[in-house]
Amino acid sequence: MLDQTQVERLEAEAVNSAKTRQPLYAARKKIFPKRASGRFRQFKWLVMAITLGIYYLTPWLRWDRGPFAPDQAVLIDLANRRFYFFFIEIWPQEFYYVAGLLMMAGVGLFLITSTVGRAWCGYACPQTVWVDLFLVVERAIEGDRNARIKLEAAPWGMRKLVLRASKHAIWLIIAVATGGAWIFYFADAPKLIGDVVAGTAAPVAYVTVAVLTGTTYVFGGLMREQVCTYMCPWPRIQAAMLDENSLTVTYNDWRGEPRSRHAKKALAAGLPAGDCVDCNACVAVCPMGIDIRDGQQLECITCALCIDACDGVMDKLGRERGLISYATLADYNANMAVATAGGTSSFNPSLVRTTSGVFVDGLAHFHLGKVFRLRTYIYLGAWSAIGLVLVYSLLTRERLELNVLHDRNPQFVTLSDGSIRNGYTVKLLNMIPEPRTIEVALQGLDGGEMSIVGIDQPPSRSFSIAAEPDRLKVLKVFVRQPANLVKGPAQRFEFRIQDNASSESAEYTASFNAPEKGR
Repeated sequence: MLDQTQVERLEAEAVNSAKTRQPLYAARKKIFPKRASGRFRQFKWLVMAITLGIYYLTPWLRWDRGPFAPDQAVLIDLANRRFYFFFIEIWPQEFYYVAGLLMMAGVGLFLITSTVGRAWCGYACPQTVWVDLFLVVERAIEGDRNARIKLEAAPWGMRKLVLRASKHAIWLIIAVATGGAWIFYFADAPKLIGDVVAGTAAPVAYVTVAVLTGTTYVFGGLMREQVCTYMCPWPRIQAAMLDENSLTVTYNDWRGEPRSRHAKKALAAGLPAGDCVDCNACVAVCPMGIDIRDGQQLECITCALCIDACDGVMDKLGRERGLISYATLADYNANMAVATAGGTSSFNPSLVRTTSGVFVDGLAHFHLGKVFRLRTYIYLGAWSAIGLVLVYSLLTRERLELNVLHDRNPQFVTLSDGSIRNGYTVKLLNMIPEPRTIEVALQGLDGGEMSIVGIDQPPSRSFSIAAEPDRLKVLKVFVRQPANLVKGPAQRFEFRIQDNASSESAEYTASFNAPEKGR
C-alpha cells in the first residue's frame, strides 16, 4: 500500500478545460492520451474487436440462395435494386423495413443515452473505434504518452522522420482498407476486389475508396476529438435525453475534496483531506483532453477510461474504488448533501466516513433498478414494438404480387361480332430467387375470356405463366365479353394469380368498360 506522496503525479493539463474555454477558432492543441488498463478499457477492446470484425469481414460471408441469386450474405445490389441480408431480401417497394430499422436505431440511441449516458459515443461510435485503432498504431510505433510528447518536442531528424512516416503509412493502409471494405457491400466482394486490383472496376468504386480513405485518415488520425467536439451534433442533443437518474461518468467530489498529496500532514494539522491525491491520472488517459473533476462537460464521451485510471490509484492507496464512477445525478446530489451538511458547510470528509474510515450508512449507492424507470420502459416498449411489427411483417409478407393497369386509350373496343374487348397491362412480381409457374385467372365477368399477347393459345379464363426468378413479368392481356352479357358501362371483376406449389396468391380488382348502349 502506497502513501499519497508515493503516487506518481503526471504533468497533465486538460486541453479542453471547463475552467478556461478555448476560443472556437484557436489552433488545436494535441492530446497525448496515456494508455489505460482496467475493466472499461478491456470492454472497449472487446467492442472494438467486434465492431471492426463485423465491418471488415461481413462482405466476405456467404449465404446460399440458390443458383438464381447472389451468394453474398449482406449485399446492397443497386444495379438490380435489391438488399440482401442473409435469408431476407428487400425490394425497393419494401423500403419501409429499412425505415423501421432506422427508427429502431434512433429509439435505441435514446434508450441507451437516457440510461447510461453517451455509451454509444464512448464505445461503439465509428469515430471512437477508429481513433482507438489509430492510437494503437501510434503507441506501438512512438511509445506511450511521455515518449510521444518528447518526440513531438524533438527537432526533426532521421529517427523522428522514420517513426512519423511509419505511423502515417500504417494509418493510410487502415484508411484504404476502410474505404475498400465499404464498396464490397455493394457488389460481389471476391469479384470486385479482383477488378479493383486489375484496374477494371467502375470509376465510382475508386472514387468511393478515395473519399472514405481521406475521411478516415483525417477524422481518425488528425482531427480525432475535434470531430466529437465541433462536428457531431449528439453532444448538444444528449442533454434532452438525460435526467437525474441517468448514469454518467462522475467525479465524486463529495469524497474526493479537498484534494491533497499530503493527507497525513493535513490531518495532523486539523485540516480536512479528501481521497483525491491530485495525481492527474484521469487527465492523462482522457482521449478528449478534459479533466473530469471539473464536472460534466460537452466533450466527455463517457468512455470511462478515467475510472480505470483512478481505480488503479485507489487500489495502490488501499482505498475504495469509485472516486470517479458511473453515477446518477440523484445519487450525487444526495451524497453532496451529506458531505456538506445540507449545503451549510464546505466539503467535510468526516461527514461521509466514520472514525474507522468506513463510509457512513446514509450515502446513496447505485443499483441497477435505478435506471429502470418509466422513461426507460417507454423507450424500451417503443423499440420493442417497432421490432415486433417488423418481424411480424417479414414472417407474413407475400412473395407474389400482382398489379394491373387498364389501357387508357382506347378504354374499350367493339369487335366485329359485337363483343367488347378491354386491354390491360398485367405485372406479375415473383419475389423469390426461384422460377415459378403462375396461374393467371379471371374471376367474375360473366362469359369473359382473356388472351395474352405472345402466348399462342385460344382465349380462356386461365393461363399458366412461367415466371423467372426474382423478376417482374409483364403481360399484355385482352379481356373479351360477349355483347349479350355486358351489364353496364363499368363492371368490376378480378384478376387472380396463384402459385399452386406454394399456395401463394394475389388478387387485383379491375374495371371492364363498355359503351352506354351495352346496357
